[in-house]
Amino acid sequence: MKQDFARAASTYAAAAVLAHETGRRMAERLDYVDISPTRVADIGCANGEGIRELQRRYRAALPLAVDFALPMLRATRAAAPPLQRLLRRSPRLLNADVRALPLASDSLGLIWSNLLLHWLDDPLPALREFQRTLEVGGLLMFAMLGPDTLRELRAACREAGIAADAVPLRRFQDMHDIGDLLLTAGFADPVMDMEMITLTYAGARGVVRDQRHLGVRNALLGHLHWRDWRRVFQRYELQRQHGRLPASFEIVYGHAWKPQPPVPRRLPDGRAIIHFE
Repeated sequence: MKQDFARAASTYAAAAVLAHETGRRMAERLDYVDISPTRVADIGCANGEGIRELQRRYRAALPLAVDFALPMLRATRAAAPPLQRLLRRSPRLLNADVRALPLASDSLGLIWSNLLLHWLDDPLPALREFQRTLEVGGLLMFAMLGPDTLRELRAACREAGIAADAVPLRRFQDMHDIGDLLLTAGFADPVMDMEMITLTYAGARGVVRDQRHLGVRNALLGHLHWRDWRRVFQRYELQRQHGRLPASFEIVYGHAWKPQPPVPRRLPDGRAIIHFE
C-alpha cells in the first residue's frame, strides 16, 4: 500500500472528497474543545489539509506533518503558502511509521488523524504510540472507516454469488471495538460516534478510479478475477438511484485524552511504595 499511496501524491487532492469532508467535520468538533496546544501533529497527513487546518486554529503551536509516503510530504510542503515558507512557519515534515514514531514521549498537545487508522490490521500499536507521544491532558482526535463502508458493493458481491469469506473488500472494525482499544492503549474518556456519508457516481468505474487516484484501490477493494468483478458490477448497477450509483462510507469519529499516570504502588524490584500525608 505504501507504494500505491506514494504514487497517488499527484492525483490525491482531486479525488479526496471524502477526506476533505471528514476533515471539515472533525474541525467542527474542535469548536467545542477548549485547548491551547503548543505542539500539534497531523499523523497520516497525506497532502497536508489537516495540518493547515490546525495551523489556522492554533497559530502559536508548532505544526508537525507525519506520513509514511515521502511524495505526500513533498505535496504538503508545496501547498504551504509562500509567506509561510519565507517566514519558516510551514509545517515540520516527518517521514515515519505511525506504529513507531520517532518522537519524544509527552511531546504533543494534539494529535489529529483523518482516515488513517483503518488501514492498519491492528490499530493498537499506533494508538499506544499516540498515547506515549501525547502530553498529559493532550487530545487525540481521529476519523476512520467503519464496517458498513461500501455496503452497496458488499451486497452486490453476495448477489453475484461471491462467498462471504471470499468477498475481497477490506473489513473494518466496529466503533465499540475501537473504543475498547483506546482504553487498552491508556486513553481516558473516549467519545465515539458514527455517521454514513454517501457519494454518488456515474458508474462503477468512477468508484474504482477514485480509489486508485487516492492510492487505496487494492487496499480497499481487494482482488477478484475480472469475470467475477464483471458480475459484481452488473449487480451493483441495479442499485442506481436517480441515475447515479451510491457508494456509502461509514465514518467513525473518536476523541480521547491522555490522563495523569496512576501513582506507582511498587518499585521495579517489587518493594511496595507507601505514601504518607
